[in-house]
Amino acid sequence: MEPDDLSDLADPSFSAVVLAGGTAVRLDGADKASVELHGRTLLTHALDACLDAAEVVVVGDPVPTHRPVTFTREDPRHGGPVAALLTGRDALLRPVRLVGVLAVDMPHVGPETFARLRRAVGDGPAGRDGAVLVAPDGRHALALVLRTDRLDGVRPTREGQHGMALRRLLARLDLAEVPAVGREHRDVDTWADLRDLADD
Repeated sequence: MEPDDLSDLADPSFSAVVLAGGTAVRLDGADKASVELHGRTLLTHALDACLDAAEVVVVGDPVPTHRPVTFTREDPRHGGPVAALLTGRDALLRPVRLVGVLAVDMPHVGPETFARLRRAVGDGPAGRDGAVLVAPDGRHALALVLRTDRLDGVRPTREGQHGMALRRLLARLDLAEVPAVGREHRDVDTWADLRDLADD
């Protein structure tokens, strides 16, 4: 599908932020966005998962992509997921009701994952603040959808973002938990993880 065709599929109320600027210490400092699985980069997998998003911001260093995205970086760099998420949120060019958040190293998350998360949020003022993907062991994965207004209502100061634990930010929100299906919750923290996913 050509990038120009994506506008026909996009939901104008939904945008996405891909977190791709981590240090990847357990991958020997490799750029996770450029690591390949099944012949495609992890960033390509992540962008395909955001197929329904009207706009995508990637928090990480610019690399070639198959669809239009905005690249940005948190300042200072490597400020952690909260700083990256809020930097990405601030880089969105259009107002949206929902923002999807995805770590770049979750290649089995797809558009259907985000569709389930969005349904779990619900509509109207009675809806939840967001929804998060939950692994079989109960761990919250870094794949979620948040109502933009509710996120804006709990965000810390710019100085408080750097190094803040994501669970501390999300604890202030009423999140629906959406069970992962299949391998959706799997991520790539180590080269062994990458080999395991490549063998699946």
